[in-house]
Order: sequence, then C-alpha cells, then structure tokens
Amino acid sequence: MIEKILPSWVASAECFEDPPDVVLFPEEEAAVARAVEKRRREFSTARHCARRALADLGLPPAPILPGERGAPGWPDGVVGAITHCAGYRAAAVSLEALTIGIDAEPHEPLPDGVLPAVSLPEERDEIARLDNGVHWGRLLFSAKESVYKAWFPLARRWLGFEEAHLTFSPSGTFTARLLVPGPRVEGRELTGFTGRWLVSDGLVVTAIAIPGKPSP
Repeated sequence: MIEKILPSWVASAECFEDPPDVVLFPEEEAAVARAVEKRRREFSTARHCARRALADLGLPPAPILPGERGAPGWPDGVVGAITHCAGYRAAAVSLEALTIGIDAEPHEPLPDGVLPAVSLPEERDEIARLDNGVHWGRLLFSAKESVYKAWFPLARRWLGFEEAHLTFSPSGTFTARLLVPGPRVEGRELTGFTGRWLVSDGLVVTAIAIPGKPSP
C-alpha cells in the first residue's frame, strides 16, 4: 500500500500483522529489553520491514536503533522512515533521498479534543469544506507526523503541530508551508514540503520523499 505514494527510487516494505519469528540484533534487543509487549511487537516488526526494504536496495541486514527523539538510525548513506499503528507497520528507505517521512493511522475520527490540539484554525476551516468520505482530521494528523519525520533529520530540532500549515487536494496530494525558519538545504532555506496521501484497507497513509543529498 505505502509504495503507491512513494517514488520509484524509494524502497519500502509493510506488514499487516506481526510475524512471530522476527530476530532482532543484540543492540535492538537491548533497546526494548524493558518495553511492554505491544511496543516490542511494533519495534520488531518495523525492523523486519526496514531490513526487507534495505535488501531491496541491495544492502545487508543492519541494526536500526532509536536515536535522538526516537528517530531510527540508518546505515551510512541510507535515508529512511518507519511508521506503525494498530494492524500496520512499514518502512521506507533510499540511497537517493534528501529526507523521507511516512506515517500510517487508522482511518477513523480523531478522539474528541485532539484536532484543536494538532491543527491551526484555518486548517480546520479548510478540511471542513472537503469531501466527508475521508476523515480529514485523521489525515491532517498523519500528514503532520510525516512532515515532522521529514523535517527532523534536516533541522535536528522540534517542529510543533502549529508550526506548519497544511493544505490538501482530494486527488491525493498535500502541501506543508513552514511557519518557522527552516534549515538551509542545498544553499536555500527550506520553506515547506509536498507529499501524497492514500486511504485504503481501513488505514490512511501519508508520505514525503525529497530527492537529493545534503551538501557536505
């Protein structure tokens, strides 16, 4: 499913259930030694997906350890992202990307009170005018998660929900305009992202994949 909204130069893998025989590297085992069973399943299956995606790039298995703010640490030269929610895990990786952000959520309304906490008033006004066949609040939340995952490896700092303004096209794309100064990327200040979204199989998935490599 996730591959439908990613470019051809990004490898991806996904699981809709947790395989019982996933083997973690010792370093990964240590990272989840005290985790509850739910977190361990999410972590293990996401690493399983990551290694499948790395294999599609011709790369050997490697430990994927959580780093700063939980961001996955990839092998040298690899850019990627991981997501998981109930009934779904996925990873996306590339040797040609500047940054990648992906997110998956159940396609259902957000819990009461969440939408005002994760959105701007103008965003709520805009999604209220869109087709009611999509849970736009949930899609907005997912897209903001993808924006943050794409932002953090470049900026190395937090991006709040209120610090990017998102707009959506019913055709399956979205645009994020940053409301705070962005990092300089390839000689220019980063001002935003474009991404894609999809609703399928009771899930909403969002993705951002920007080609290129950061300047040395």
